[in-house]
Amino acid sequence: MTKRIIQISQPCLGEEEWQAVREPLFSGWVTQGPKVKAFEQEFAARHGVQHALAVSNCTTALHLALLAAGVGPGDEVLVPAFTWVATANAVLYCGGTPVFVDVDPVTFNIDASKIKDKLSARTKAIIPVHLFGLCADMDAVKNALPKHVKIVEDGACAAGAGYKGVPAGALGDLGCFSFHPRKSVTTGEGGMITTNDEALAQHVDVLRNHGASVSEEQRHKGPRPYILPEFEVMGFNYRMTDIQGAVGLVQIKKLDQYIDERQQWAAWYNERFANIPWIRTPRYGSEYKHGWQSYVLFIDEEKAPLKRNDIMEQLQQKGISTRPGTHAVHMLKFYADKYNLKPSDFPGAEAANNHSMSIPLHNRMSEDDYAYVAEAIHSLS
Repeated sequence: MTKRIIQISQPCLGEEEWQAVREPLFSGWVTQGPKVKAFEQEFAARHGVQHALAVSNCTTALHLALLAAGVGPGDEVLVPAFTWVATANAVLYCGGTPVFVDVDPVTFNIDASKIKDKLSARTKAIIPVHLFGLCADMDAVKNALPKHVKIVEDGACAAGAGYKGVPAGALGDLGCFSFHPRKSVTTGEGGMITTNDEALAQHVDVLRNHGASVSEEQRHKGPRPYILPEFEVMGFNYRMTDIQGAVGLVQIKKLDQYIDERQQWAAWYNERFANIPWIRTPRYGSEYKHGWQSYVLFIDEEKAPLKRNDIMEQLQQKGISTRPGTHAVHMLKFYADKYNLKPSDFPGAEAANNHSMSIPLHNRMSEDDYAYVAEAIHSLS
């Protein structure tokens, strides 16, 4: 094989996005404004929600969503033990305590059967993560919860995904999304909060803009732009720029095309790896619409020719970027020390941490690129 360089992910950006940023650049309106509003409207329509509010990234989305859900000091929030660290960090930003719940090592999502054991009188919310673009089993999650517990979806990887015909972001009280370059659609950095609750939407809208009673656009375009707004609460500067909004407006219209292409190649990978006994390919039921932010394998090291990390090293030498799926947060030093946690406390997350492997799947790859990746993995057997 002639060596190729294949990144784990590459944003799919081009002339259309380049032209889209010209309008805010030349208009002079580069902070949150009309392009962000148009992007929000398109995102809300695609995800079947009444409200979508753009923010600076998904971490700030989680922070604001939890605050809007009423999370504060003394409250507990249930969090999957296998997720990106920001999911748990956002709880701490609110003064709350993340309570880890183990995950199903087959789907990598929260194990709903473990939820009830983690509930307490202080449980205020739960953050089911739709990891790698696969929605959590939301019926099982809801059935395990008291009615008062708020559901904040971490859909960082799940733009365009769905569960039983309902889009991600419309499955809980609030949803949070990421537009980081590793996601299917990107604005560089950026995030979105979705909800069907008018009061929650208004709360988030105020919090993302310093706590101001009206937005900058409303003030500047109003009859008295020289009058500063009232600030009744402490807020944050978590706004998205109109430059990002212009890119997002182009990207969101390509979302379903991108997912369809990824679905095609994920199915191709599944077929190519079906006969390798040490690989478990992604598994999920027909009630799920996978968003395919990542294609993540589970490596059975008892059957594999090499350890997971050695496999990743071999593929790196061939020019193929790989990553662990993500990390078990309870195994990270900060959380392990803070809460006196051991890896074995959450065996599903520990297994996912040690045996998951994400391989390239993105919209900049060619047929030859996919063939190269598959052949390189087969050559290890």
